[in-house]
Amino acid sequence: MKKMPEINPKIFKAYDIRGIYPVDIDEDVAYKIGRAAVLFLGAKKIAVGRDIRQSSPSLFESLAKGITDQGADVFDIGLATTPMVYFASGKLDVDGAIALTASHNPAEWNGMKICRAEAVPVGENSGLLKIRDMAIKGEFSEVGKKGEIISEEDVKKEYVDYFSSFAKFEDKKFKVVIDFANAMGILEWEILKNFSENLEITALYENMDGKFPNHEANPLKTETLAELQKKVLEEKADLGMAYDGDADRIGFVDEKGEIIPMDLVTAMLARIVLEKHPGGKIFYDLRSSKAVKEIIEENGGKALECPVGHAKIKKLMRDQSAVFAGELSGHYFFEENYKAETSTLAAIMLLNLMAETGKKISEIVIEVKRYSHSGEINSEVENKDAVISALKKKYSDGKISELDGVKIEFPDWWLNVRPSNTEPVLRLNLEANTKEMMEEKRDEVLKIIRE
Repeated sequence: MKKMPEINPKIFKAYDIRGIYPVDIDEDVAYKIGRAAVLFLGAKKIAVGRDIRQSSPSLFESLAKGITDQGADVFDIGLATTPMVYFASGKLDVDGAIALTASHNPAEWNGMKICRAEAVPVGENSGLLKIRDMAIKGEFSEVGKKGEIISEEDVKKEYVDYFSSFAKFEDKKFKVVIDFANAMGILEWEILKNFSENLEITALYENMDGKFPNHEANPLKTETLAELQKKVLEEKADLGMAYDGDADRIGFVDEKGEIIPMDLVTAMLARIVLEKHPGGKIFYDLRSSKAVKEIIEENGGKALECPVGHAKIKKLMRDQSAVFAGELSGHYFFEENYKAETSTLAAIMLLNLMAETGKKISEIVIEVKRYSHSGEINSEVENKDAVISALKKKYSDGKISELDGVKIEFPDWWLNVRPSNTEPVLRLNLEANTKEMMEEKRDEVLKIIRE
C-alpha cells in the first residue's frame, strides 16, 4: 500500500492530539488516525463530534473516511461540545468516541480527544501512543466490508433534556452573564434556555465563529474574563460564567465581579454532590486549597487527593468508584456523565446551591475561602530535577509526597512543584494560613527555583 506523508509525533500529547492546521495536522493525518483508532479500539462503531473551527469539516471527512475504510461505522453527532461527545460515548451503542477539537487553542489549531465506550479516556498511558505508532507506520490492510456514516445528532437533544433535569431552582430567579467566546459552549446554552422563568441570561459573543475573533476561550487565563467581570457588574448579575473552547471547562465570576478560584468551585459543588451521594468519594487535584478537603469531609464525603490530568483523574474515579472530581483548571467530572466533564452541570449545581441557601455566590465563596493561595506560577528552568532535589533538601522537615512532582506540607503552609511535560518549566502552587505567610514563602521558594 502507498505510504502517506510523515506524521509529526509531537502532536500526540499526554491526553489528546493537537497541532497547527495544516502544518502538523491535515487531512492525511486525520485519515490515518481514524484507521489507527479503529484498530486500537477493536471498534465496530465510533461516535464523532466536531467543533466550529474552519478546518473541522474537511478533517472530519478524512477522519470518517479512515474509520469507515478500516471497517467501522461512524456515528456522526455533528457540531458538539466535548461533554456531548462523552455523553454520546455512553448513550450510543459504540466502542469509542472522538471529539474533533483543539479546545482553547487559537483558530489555526485543531486536534482530537479519543475515548473508549462510556468516556474511558485514551491518553499517553492508555493507548494514545499506540495509536500514534500505528498512524505513523501507516500500514493498514484492506478490509472486506467498509463502514458507513450514520447521523446520530438526536443524542444532543437527549443530552440537553437529561442535564436539564438536574436544575432545582424552585421559584428563585437569577441574572446570569455567559461569555461563550464564539466557541462551542453556545450549544450548552440549550440547557439553560429551558429555564427562562428562572434565568435571565445576558450573552457575550454568542455567535459561533471558528476564527474566535474576540478573545481566547480559556477561563484559566484570568485576562480573558475581564469583559465578563465588567458585564456582571453592569447587569447587576448574580453569576458570571465562561466556557473554554470545547466547553469541557468552565470559569465563574461572582456578583461583585470577582473571579472565583476554580478549586473553591470544587468545594462548593461537593456540598451539592454529597446531598445526592451521601458519603461519596470525591477527588481533588493536589494543587487545590486545603479547604477543599476540609469541606468534603465536613459534608460527610471521603476526600481523595489526585495528580493533575483528566485521563488520570477519570481512571482513579473508576478505580475508587468516586462520584465527583474537580481540577484547578476548571474541569469538573461527574458520575452523571460517565465520570467525565460536564461544565453546564457544574453551573446548574452552583445555581442550585444559591437557590437552596438563599445566599449570594460571594457569600458561599467566603465560607470556603479559608487560606491564601498563590495560584499557579510558572518558571523557566533548564535542570528541573536538580531544582526539585534542592527543594526536597531545603524542606526535608516537611511531609513530602511525590504523587505529581513534589508536594511538601507543613502545619501552616504547603508547596507543590510540578515539571511541565513539554517545556523547560516548573509550575509552583503554594498556600498558607495567612496572606503574609503565603507571600513570604512564595518568594522564598521562587528564589530557589529561579536562582
